[in-house]
Amino acid sequence: MSTPPTEYYSAERWQNWIDRVEAEDVDAEDEDSMRVFDLMQDDAAIAVAKIVSATDDDELDEEAASEKINEIGDIVFTEPEFDDEDKLFLVGSVQESLSIVLHAAMEYIHAGAADEASIPEYVSAAAEAEAEEDIESARGYLVKAGTLIIDGEELSPELGEELEYGPVAQWLNGLASLQSAMEDPEVVEEDEDAE
Repeated sequence: MSTPPTEYYSAERWQNWIDRVEAEDVDAEDEDSMRVFDLMQDDAAIAVAKIVSATDDDELDEEAASEKINEIGDIVFTEPEFDDEDKLFLVGSVQESLSIVLHAAMEYIHAGAADEASIPEYVSAAAEAEAEEDIESARGYLVKAGTLIIDGEELSPELGEELEYGPVAQWLNGLASLQSAMEDPEVVEEDEDAE
């Protein structure tokens, strides 16, 4: 089911992804079986990108855009109702990745693109902050990087290659989805790979 043009994202849409995750066999070693998580993340990031674009085009004011982004947050941070621990972990990883997308979009809408440093510098600062267990600062640096991505700058895939798995790596994954969404905000169909 496609989302009506006036509605950027819906609880039903997210639930369709959750149902699909619940129904599928998931193997973290199998790239194809993990694709559903990439798709659900990209789908929500596309909705965020469309809100930001609508704001830039003066179709939404700051208040309305903030409300729409908060609505997406309320939807995607809902706890799934299945018991599979591996799937819950993977959905949680998607939610963590999306948290930076939502935060960066909100920052961009209210304050515009950051101008104190470049994306590589922000990513480097975030990695250093994470190493010092200053997770809030790490998040702040990547939010600023996210505003630059929204503004059209490019996140190089190499920037995350040296990172250990952790919040910064997850957030960078979210920013990669945001970049794809800003470049090509086409709706992902939930049943794209369905039998």
